[in-house]
Amino acid sequence: MTSTITKVTRLSVAVIALLFTGGTSQAQQTPFYKDASQSIETRVNDLLSKLTLEEKISLLGYQSKAIPRLGIPAYNWWNEALHGVARAGEATIFPQAIGMSATFNDDLLKQVSTVISTEARAKYNLAIGQDRHLQYMGLTFWTPNINIFRDPRWGRGQETYGEDPFLTGRMGSAFVKGLQGNDPKYLKASATAKHFAVHSGPEAERDHFDAIVDEKDLRETYLYAFHELVSSGVESVMSAYNRVNGVPNSINKVLLTDILRKEWGFKGHVVTDCGALDDVFLRHKTLPTAVETAAAALKAGVNLDCSTVLQKDGLKAIEQKLLTEKDIDFSLIAILRTEFKLGFYDDPAQNPYHGYGADSVHNVQHLALARKVAQQSMVLLKNDKDILPLNKANVSSIMVVGPNAASLDAMVANYHGTSSKVVNFVEGITGAVSKSTRVEYDLGCDYKDTTHFGGIWAAGSADVTIVVIGLSPVLEGEAGDAFLSESGGDRKNLSLPASEIAFIKALRKGIKTKPIIAVITAGSDVDVSSIEPYVDAIIYAWYPGEQGGNALADVVFGDVSPSGHLPLTFYKDMSNLPDYQNYAMKGRTYRYFDGPVQYPFGFGLSYTSFAYTLNSKPKASYKKTDTLTVAVNVKNTGKMNGDEVVQAYIEYPKVDRMPIKELKGFKHVSVAKDQDSTVTIKIPVQDLQKWDLVTHKWKLYPGKYKLVMGSSSADEKASVNFTVAK
Repeated sequence: MTSTITKVTRLSVAVIALLFTGGTSQAQQTPFYKDASQSIETRVNDLLSKLTLEEKISLLGYQSKAIPRLGIPAYNWWNEALHGVARAGEATIFPQAIGMSATFNDDLLKQVSTVISTEARAKYNLAIGQDRHLQYMGLTFWTPNINIFRDPRWGRGQETYGEDPFLTGRMGSAFVKGLQGNDPKYLKASATAKHFAVHSGPEAERDHFDAIVDEKDLRETYLYAFHELVSSGVESVMSAYNRVNGVPNSINKVLLTDILRKEWGFKGHVVTDCGALDDVFLRHKTLPTAVETAAAALKAGVNLDCSTVLQKDGLKAIEQKLLTEKDIDFSLIAILRTEFKLGFYDDPAQNPYHGYGADSVHNVQHLALARKVAQQSMVLLKNDKDILPLNKANVSSIMVVGPNAASLDAMVANYHGTSSKVVNFVEGITGAVSKSTRVEYDLGCDYKDTTHFGGIWAAGSADVTIVVIGLSPVLEGEAGDAFLSESGGDRKNLSLPASEIAFIKALRKGIKTKPIIAVITAGSDVDVSSIEPYVDAIIYAWYPGEQGGNALADVVFGDVSPSGHLPLTFYKDMSNLPDYQNYAMKGRTYRYFDGPVQYPFGFGLSYTSFAYTLNSKPKASYKKTDTLTVAVNVKNTGKMNGDEVVQAYIEYPKVDRMPIKELKGFKHVSVAKDQDSTVTIKIPVQDLQKWDLVTHKWKLYPGKYKLVMGSSSADEKASVNFTVAK
């Protein structure tokens, strides 16, 4: 009896086992790492268990190797999208980052990065559809650059959002959110906060430079925006070339692990800047060999190497017992997690971004957005006798002249894409007027010659002259790229090219009393005073992207009122600034500089005017857990519709090393003529904390504070005093 039961039981078990075996066999055909229903951690661990040590190490470089047996294709992690998908063929080219920051419009910037990620997904889909796995056609973007533009000499300052940590944090966070998308399962693309940390020149010395900074400036200025982007969910952080207080960033455990991961809770991956690990042993020389550098980088918190050090020397580091396979696993896990979030191992049809194709790249809607951003980025610095806007009906002839009037470089800046529809300034002005209006163009001058000029006679016979001068990305930018820079990509001074100054003077002498509108292209502070007396109006156009010509015409002819505001201080000269290599914030930016300026941080004129009235005042006293809330009524009191940027600054108690004032809120708002709009600014009181060098912690200082609201850091249209209790 027992035997019979046992046989039946065994038969039942065998049948059940056979059924489960069939199911398991089917499941094995789809491993866990390819099963989209599994959690990311389960999938990552499953794939990790299937990789050999050599294969794991081969995945630690930006040129990730293919592993055919597991269906893993080659992938190049290096992709750029600073102000549009870059270096990848046709894509919408938005204004350079510093220009987009001049909009003070984080909502608009999120729209921009949403478009960028749409175009990126479309280009990726098209490339992968043809089995092309190319650099710059991927989904992991090494942008935005959120370093603080602490000194106007830095050539790469144009890539940043300016000199203010709060503005940088807000604009950078908006960019990240648009680029990465809001799908609960998949990243649309991966963003990277760079360069971590304390990195803003000198450009020519970046591979061996040691930035010395104390803990207070480090926390309050140089790390602030990075913390904001980590809180906003940025997927990646890039370590910088330089040292900080003697330690190269890419082997800096305090920064990459203690602060970034343990203190801030960062869950993404860290990538080195390109060649940064080579710098450690070849130029910083803080470690003697590549093998020791590979070990130090992984132990410090690096996950991905933009060079070949980890791939070439990672195994040697294990053999020399400087690393274990667990160290390799720990680094690789974060990289694999990003890949799964991007959907690399899933059926493409299940991805919400799989449908983007050629019609999602550089379309009419994206061009319209590029034009709108360029409009809002342009800053009106001078407008004598309200010469602008020009009335088309009263202008029969226009002279457009200057070395940057038809310059492609001055439109697209650096880290740019390509476009078949770039509209330069000559084309924009020409296209905006009727066929009965005479428009002429002349180069006028170059960047060097101070004696030979063109177009002056023709300008003398025109009703108005628009002269486009300034810098270009070959005069300021990244080391090596700005090949005409006299200082390795940086600038030695704030001057415009001497040839342009001489040309402006000759132009004024030649056309006497007729109006001259100066348009300046650049990515940084320039000495405007050298040409200001000779022109009637000045528009700062930055590097405005492919729709810059149309946007300039829109501003010049009054289709829109200018609303750009400076995201950096325009100093009178550099004699009052600290040494370029000095990273202390004392005497730098509007927060700590109390000397004379050309134009203050946040400055920008309009064709209309605005009046502020406080609708609600803050309380008299606050504690750390409170939020200061103020509502201000903004009324357009001028002659046309316009946009205002309401800026809210805090003045602190008179304690040593407090900022003079500090931006803590802003809002870009459109207000029709004779209408008003209510803007509400909320400032968490804990955001007013400052770093205490004694306790090495954030501290809210009690005392008297002042909230100042206006249209620049030097403007006060409304204010209120309050106290913070102990």
